Amino acid sequence: MLADPADQQRLLILADLDAEYGRLQHAARSLPQHARIAEQMKQRQVIVEDLTRATTRVDDHAVALKRAESDLVPVRARLEREEKRVADGSVTDPKVLRGLTQEVERIRKRIEELEDAQLEVMDLLDAATAERDDLAQRKAALEERIRGDVATRDAEVGRLSAQAKGVAEERGAEAKRVPAALLSLYERLREHSGLGAAKLHRGRCGGCQLQVNVADLDTYRKAPANEVLRCVECDRILVRTADSGL
Repeated sequence: MLADPADQQRLLILADLDAEYGRLQHAARSLPQHARIAEQMKQRQVIVEDLTRATTRVDDHAVALKRAESDLVPVRARLEREEKRVADGSVTDPKVLRGLTQEVERIRKRIEELEDAQLEVMDLLDAATAERDDLAQRKAALEERIRGDVATRDAEVGRLSAQAKGVAEERGAEAKRVPAALLSLYERLREHSGLGAAKLHRGRCGGCQLQVNVADLDTYRKAPANEVLRCVECDRILVRTADSGL
């Protein structure tokens, strides 16, 4: 293929712009916030699951506490009635009074058992509530960090995207100055290897970084200025410059 040397030089500009565009895209994808946010989201999921279980335990213990309190109400009322009968002298039969006194003692013992069970449930409720509140605080703190990292990431991605957009616009304008056939070859090679053209710098291909052998270098030296050279190793377009070593 033949192409004006000036047009070949524009391929180097395109290559630099393409490399810069790729660098910006890679930078946007490789921000440390991406990995940090992903890890934090995993941590959040674990905390959310733990918090759900802790909240369920709190609810269950709260229900159990209400039930324990409800169980005490009729027993205490009965104790009050029986103690009143013992105290007011309405029961005069010694045998009946003795049985009533024994019943009062049984009721008191039952109340002690119910109160012990109530205290046990209260302890469980307090522990579950403390665990739930701790998890809720950890979740809130983690979400605050996530929001901060997301804001930082979005701002940085926005900055890099704006730069990439500028590079793409500059690249588009530069591409319009390259003849269609030469541009088509460049694009095809770039799609295949990521880099369509490179400098021939001091006898070395700027694409694959391999030194050109003496025979090929002599061929390049004898080629007309408008001939489009190709690297024999990587097949990229080789653009001659003042420091090509020819």
